[in-house]
Amino acid sequence: MSKPEDHITGVRRPFTGAEYMNSLHDGREVYIYGEQVRNLAEHPAFSNSLRSIARLYDALHAPEAGELLTCASDTEAGGPTQRYFRVARSADDLCRQQQAIAAWSRLTYGWMGRTPDYKASIMNTLGANAGYYGAFADNARRWYRRTQDAVLFMNHALANPPVDRAKPASEARDVYVHVERETDAGLYVSGAKVVATSAAFTHYTFINHHGAVAASDRSLSVMFFTAMDAPGVKLFCRNSYEQQAKASGTPYDFPLSSRFDENDAILVLDQVFVPWENVLVHGEKGVPADFPTSSGFLQGTSFHGCTRFAVKLDFLAGLLSKALHVTSGDEFRGNQVMLGEVIAYRHLFWSLSNAMATNPDPWVEGTMLPNLQAGLAYRALAPDAYGRIKEIIHKIVASALIYLPSSSRDFDNPEIDRHLSRFVRGSNGIGYRERIKIMKLLWDAVGSEFAGRHELYERNYAGNHEEIKLGLQTMARADGSLAQMTELVDRCLADYDETGWVNPAWSRDQG
Repeated sequence: MSKPEDHITGVRRPFTGAEYMNSLHDGREVYIYGEQVRNLAEHPAFSNSLRSIARLYDALHAPEAGELLTCASDTEAGGPTQRYFRVARSADDLCRQQQAIAAWSRLTYGWMGRTPDYKASIMNTLGANAGYYGAFADNARRWYRRTQDAVLFMNHALANPPVDRAKPASEARDVYVHVERETDAGLYVSGAKVVATSAAFTHYTFINHHGAVAASDRSLSVMFFTAMDAPGVKLFCRNSYEQQAKASGTPYDFPLSSRFDENDAILVLDQVFVPWENVLVHGEKGVPADFPTSSGFLQGTSFHGCTRFAVKLDFLAGLLSKALHVTSGDEFRGNQVMLGEVIAYRHLFWSLSNAMATNPDPWVEGTMLPNLQAGLAYRALAPDAYGRIKEIIHKIVASALIYLPSSSRDFDNPEIDRHLSRFVRGSNGIGYRERIKIMKLLWDAVGSEFAGRHELYERNYAGNHEEIKLGLQTMARADGSLAQMTELVDRCLADYDETGWVNPAWSRDQG
């Protein structure tokens, strides 16, 4: 595989779109529909989605990108990098990173969540916080430089397969990622991870255990990076919505699923060799229990996720508004109220993203992390908000979502087309083809199999719904904010007792 130091152009700088596409042609083992994919860029299951990623890389080199997307790296190379790949040292840095995240997200209308800047959420912490990784600190620094210089596309896989989860981790060693043996050169690891979203499109995967499972067994106590073309790394992909869309319709019929399908895969490691320079944690102490917050991982992924989610809500609110207008649904008060609720969710998540950027948490060596409290609120509220937005769309657009012809090919048949022009025309002077186009876009967003996967993603990618909310009170106790809340209540309770007012500010009112 082409590595950042000696990739195709021989220059240490971000890939162009073409260079990125070519960098994946490395013999990696990606399987779908019973066969190994020999060329991802030409396979109907992946080609358009890869082009969508390539557009992000090309945007870094476009003259109009300027300071919106890129800044100078803080490595020896000193070249340009995508802003989120460099550690933030001020609220202004975070605000500029927010703008870069949003600008990239708008190129996919918010429908690709695991773009290269998502994993920058952890990679941009490794330089300043290298000491956190102890004996592997130099590895952390090296990976910070590597990913920043080339804007590498990194993936992560954290969750253990849903197999024997009720048993101790040691009883599921045949399934969970574990070290088979150690050598002077590195580790040999085997096991599987769930769910490797977009892994087929990436250069490296970051492997860690979700939760404290790794502390129970040295063989499980490991955190590392593996190249996607490393021998023994295998991806077994779910069915491709992109390929289904191409086979059953046109871009007019499936405008989202045909180009923004982040294929999810079962990631299998079969005696994969991991050189020591790719290891971040291995030892008796296990992966630190405080890793999500102390590493900056939770803050960074929440910041990226919330900003991308806000862009997606921009899209959904705008699309719902157009769908109501093209059917005259916007004339009804109840529909106006529900559209207002969707817009309120949009405002809420942009406000949380803004809070993460403008009110950062001071961190190590003069750096800043996105505000954790706002990030936790995003994680707790977004899953239910997304479900509510889909519910609203289903309620107020209703049968208009499926009062549609099968394909744009129907327009080519005059006998069909003349009836469509009459019976499926839009309201407010909007033509039938534009009405159908809007509704097919909305169906792909909230009704197709692609849409169903997106709801599952938004509900679960941050973790178990109970664990997310349980963590809120744990962290509120740890940071003192829950104590502040209860102290406010205690002050109120101290104002009075069973005999009347105790606080003299109100005592004069006692009879």
